[in-house]
Parts: sequence; structure tokens; C-alpha cells
Amino acid sequence: MAESARLTDYVEAGLRAAHLRQSVIAHNIANMATPGYRRHTVAFEDVFSEALAKGRPVRFGSLHDGIDQPRTNSVNEIGNDVHLEDEVGDLVQNSLLYKTYARLLGRMYQQMELAMAVSE
Repeated sequence: MAESARLTDYVEAGLRAAHLRQSVIAHNIANMATPGYRRHTVAFEDVFSEALAKGRPVRFGSLHDGIDQPRTNSVNEIGNDVHLEDEVGDLVQNSLLYKTYARLLGRMYQQMELAMAVSE
């Protein structure tokens, strides 16, 4: 029997993915001067779309499977493709996404609490 997902499962997965993405971006920045280092990204959108299409929750392990090395940036003289401007831009965008997921989840829980209080 297939396990169905609730909306809160998807929002929680978004929070987890944003947290993982934040760690990956920080790791990229920390290795900016490491010769031969290639940047990593988190392809949460692909994992999310697949889970959504199947009506299943997003498994946290599958988020780690979504970490890849796109190898699309130009490589500098030490063979590294991390560009600080890109990483900071991704960091800001991801922070906003995390805040959005957190607020959405908070509001969902507030609605649940309100519904329980009204039914008492």
C-alpha cells in the first residue's frame, strides 16, 4: 500500500532541503580556495516534483541523493569553480525560502490549534 503525503510533509521536506542546501553552500564557500574543488548543489526541486507526482512524502535520504556537482561554472586557475558572488546569491535566496517554509508551517500549526480549540 502506498503511503500518502500530507501538506505538512511537503513543507517539512522543504525546510529540511533548505537546511541541507544551506550546509552545502557553506561547504562550497569554505572550499573556495581549495585546488580542484568543484561546487555542489542540492536538486530538491527534482526530488520534490517526483514525490508530489506520486503523492508520496519526500524521504530525507532522497534529499541527500539530490546533492550533485553541476560543473557548469567556469573553472579558475586552481581548478576550482566556486564563485563567491554566486554562492552568496544562492545563500540569500535559500534563506528567504527557508523563512517562507517556516512561516507556512507555523501558520498551518496555528490553524490546527485553532480548529482543536474550537472543537473543544
